[in-house]
Amino acid sequence: MALVIVMFSLAFLMLAAYRGYSVILFAPIAALGAVFLTEPAAVAPVFSGIFMEKMVGFVKLYFPVFLLGALFGKVIEISGFAAAIVAAAIRYIGRSRANVVIIMVCALLTYGGVSVFVVVFAVYPFAAELYRQSNIPKRLMPGVIALGAFCFTMDALPGTPQIQNIIPSTFFKTTGWAAPLLGMSGSVFMLVIGLIYVEWRRKSAMAKGEGYGTSLVNEPERLAENMLPNPLLAIMPLILVGVSNYCFTKWIPHWYGPSYTVAPEVLPGAHGQVTTSIKAVTAIWAVEAALILGITLVVLTAFRRVTATIADGTRAAASGALLAAMNTASEYGFGAVIAALPGFMVVSDALKTIPNPLVNAAVSVGTLAGITGSASGGMSIALAATSDLLIRNAQAAHIPLPLDVLHRVVAMASGGMDTLPHNGAVITLLAVTGLTHRQSYREIFAITLIKTLAVAFVIAVYYLTGWV
Repeated sequence: MALVIVMFSLAFLMLAAYRGYSVILFAPIAALGAVFLTEPAAVAPVFSGIFMEKMVGFVKLYFPVFLLGALFGKVIEISGFAAAIVAAAIRYIGRSRANVVIIMVCALLTYGGVSVFVVVFAVYPFAAELYRQSNIPKRLMPGVIALGAFCFTMDALPGTPQIQNIIPSTFFKTTGWAAPLLGMSGSVFMLVIGLIYVEWRRKSAMAKGEGYGTSLVNEPERLAENMLPNPLLAIMPLILVGVSNYCFTKWIPHWYGPSYTVAPEVLPGAHGQVTTSIKAVTAIWAVEAALILGITLVVLTAFRRVTATIADGTRAAASGALLAAMNTASEYGFGAVIAALPGFMVVSDALKTIPNPLVNAAVSVGTLAGITGSASGGMSIALAATSDLLIRNAQAAHIPLPLDVLHRVVAMASGGMDTLPHNGAVITLLAVTGLTHRQSYREIFAITLIKTLAVAFVIAVYYLTGWV
């Protein structure tokens, strides 16, 4: 019965998200409904002690990232930089390669360390303009952005700084560069199969005469062709964000040390010292600082165009960021509640019985990421519960140390089934692009299946070749 409750709650939230209902409202309903069916008296304590704690904690950490990411995307749009990049891409690459351009830009930003949420905000303005000028159906765009941002550069390419590639290193004593040959193999698999799929979908839709679409929402403003800035100037803020994010990630720990304390005499009104663990916030501070630099560069180099509409632009950016952050935070709270239920423990314990360590890791992490709707959350829960068992099984199966293979399989598996309809990144992507699950989830789910197949492909490559 406990397992049925978890599955019912998950199915209810996915159905609500797919049918366009607000996740902010239905995530707590789904989570607390599961608690009610488990222990009615626990509903209020779980709501305050788990759901709201996790939801507020997410907003506390990530809302500034959402806000700055939305503002960066907005100034890229109103400055004309997005349109300039698109015009140059069409001129030199061609309209028929619109998907390749979008995937390439997403991949560069994600591999540069920019959060996948920020990538969505940053890429959307020029992706929309590129699709509009190429007359490609807008409903196909989320799948292409997902392929570029949520896929190979997030967890497969060796060295990616995304959190999905960092978490396994703390359990397996590896590095972000673990299993480079397998990572590259998986990346090529996802990119090639993904490109074949999105191109097939584009050609099929356009062959039927389907255009960009009408009555769409959250559409970027358009500038006349003769008003566009130089494309080399337009691309500089994107490069600056990626490079400075990497640099700040290295510099911040050197500036502050392991922790930083503000003495009481500096802030007497705080009634005590304020201590911050720098390791916990380095990645967040780095991307925030990088976005501030990117926004500043856009404003300075396109001052007149930006200031002419900055008031309306900032209001739209703040509203979009608030909606996206609250959607994701609500889903994050749902995942935390579900992870605390007895039914979730049933799933977790059952997954431990799979004998092969690589298959066990892939299925366990993928399943728990799918249930919680979070790649990092599902991976953390799975590894906290099973990492010791996975290590022992890997040693018994003569998988060589360090456990780079296990690291790469776990990282890639975390980004597979997490992109179900209730996933926070999916909800953010659809909110930013102004589309719905009904319109665009088919393409996103296809990328989910490709990512899941890529994990099986990497495991097969390892056993056939011994590559690491």
